[in-house]
Amino acid sequence: MKTKHKVNLSNWMIYIGMVGIFLVFTIICSAMGKNFLNLNNIMNIVNQASINAIIAIGASMVILTGGIDLSVGSVVGFVGIFLAMNLKNGMSIPLAIVLCLLCGVLIGLFNGVLVSYGKVPAFIATLGSMQAVRGMAQIINGGQAVSGFPLEIGAVMKTRLFGVVPIGVLYVIVFYTIMVLVLSYTKFGRRIYALGGNPHAARLSGIKVKRLEVSVYVISGVFAAFAGVMLLGRLLYADPSAGNSYEMDAIAAAVIGGISMSGGKGRLANTVVGAIILATLTNGLQIMNVATYYQTVITGLVVIVAVFADKQKERKAE
Repeated sequence: MKTKHKVNLSNWMIYIGMVGIFLVFTIICSAMGKNFLNLNNIMNIVNQASINAIIAIGASMVILTGGIDLSVGSVVGFVGIFLAMNLKNGMSIPLAIVLCLLCGVLIGLFNGVLVSYGKVPAFIATLGSMQAVRGMAQIINGGQAVSGFPLEIGAVMKTRLFGVVPIGVLYVIVFYTIMVLVLSYTKFGRRIYALGGNPHAARLSGIKVKRLEVSVYVISGVFAAFAGVMLLGRLLYADPSAGNSYEMDAIAAAVIGGISMSGGKGRLANTVVGAIILATLTNGLQIMNVATYYQTVITGLVVIVAVFADKQKERKAE
């Protein structure tokens, strides 16, 4: 019982530290940038966070199984180009979106089969697919950006609930509610945690590990594809380089939210907090006119600190 209390205290100390750092950073940004805490900027932060939060759902589920998916950023970029070109050629918006989600399924299926049946390490498999999909995004339109498609696709992200709240918030609430319930109250969710906690024991208990791994990568691909639709709806402009580094942002949101990189531990709901912290960090640095390359360094350091804290927590638990 003493050990349990210590672990819980450790968890709370990490969360309190994260909130404390977040509040200090918010105060600094609001002092240096007068517009940081106005309603328009807050809604802008929420809009930015919603796309990363959606990608991070799939990324978190893969991490919970002990894997990793580095291809999600490339999927976002490819889907944007694919969707824009189909719309420009006269395809209906619903059909084009369905085809984009199917692309996410196929890419996720490819990753899952490589990892589970091909026994290729997840890092290598998804790194390779990241490059391949990014290349396809360049090939599909000769490396050129796409514009001139029907702007009605903007309704996917530019709609405001009650005239104020971005519709991306609704996507986050709906998808996270569904996936949190799945992870908490279904056999599928419990098996994901079991696989990440102890793959050998999961196999001995009768869990079909290969199918489970494939399904998780498919889910990751679908959420990344939908995020690509969201991004196009927000920007109304498709660029093959869109989505660069989004995979790192998604992984960072998961880790900051407490998902263990070792697998089997963490709550999906906390990933939203990680996404909001990252979006606030990026927005605040932009308001303070910090150069982009410094922003990348700072974001990387935040991820390192989060992973270090996770490892310290695991050592104390042991």
